[in-house]
Amino acid sequence: QVQLVESGGGLVQPGGSLRLSCAASGSGFSINAMGWYRQAPGKERELVAVMPSGGTTKYGDSVKGRFTISRDNAKNTVNLQMNSLKPEDTAVYYCHGNMFLSGSTTKFLYWGQGTQVTVSS
Repeated sequence: QVQLVESGGGLVQPGGSLRLSCAASGSGFSINAMGWYRQAPGKERELVAVMPSGGTTKYGDSVKGRFTISRDNAKNTVNLQMNSLKPEDTAVYYCHGNMFLSGSTTKFLYWGQGTQVTVSS
């Protein structure tokens, strides 16, 4: 059993910053990759950033140069620093985990409940 819990969402003015955090809890798992997706009403869910364990971090084109993903492996957390926010960044942001369960080579996908980010003046 793995749970992902996001925090840090809220209302911010254009040009402002927010920092999102996601904590993975449970037992018997290891992290293959963690990242962030977002979804606005009427739009498809899209990749924001993903950080594989031992792989290359990648960002969605719309956030490159503005957002930075980081991980604290000791605490099983992933963070998203969002700078220079734009109204089009408004969405529900979901933490995503790609996990190995203990003793298994099978990958399992987990999603957090989401946290609302609203960029508006």
